[in-house]
Amino acid sequence: MKLAIRYYTKSKKGNTYKIANFVSSKVNVPALDVSNNLEEEVETLLLINAMYAADIDKEVKTFLKDNKDKIKCLININSSASGASTLKAVKKVCDKYEIPVSDKEFHTVASWIFINKGRPNEDDFQKLEAFLKEVVNNG
Repeated sequence: MKLAIRYYTKSKKGNTYKIANFVSSKVNVPALDVSNNLEEEVETLLLINAMYAADIDKEVKTFLKDNKDKIKCLININSSASGASTLKAVKKVCDKYEIPVSDKEFHTVASWIFINKGRPNEDDFQKLEAFLKEVVNNG
């Protein structure tokens, strides 16, 4: 299976960055930020992102538009301090560009200032590892 990982974060050492590096280490695929377009068609794109001001960032939307013909299936992995998933926002953009999106997603709460301090934590990463085994190893 041709797999790629792209992520977007405003903080270069924050929660999304940590999640992207964890995913990369578990599936042995480099995690690149969304400024790196896909070089070829991928069977599965693991898109790692976060909620910003109740939406996904414009850089994620631009990446999806620019790579719409290279993504056979997108799997959304996300975190937010508010607890809100980005799946609906990602799916809205993907529907516009006819990018198939898996109903399976991984979402966790994340820390921000004093909210959800210490998250994602070891338990969250264990759940993420189990999710990856399900969606990457078993399709």
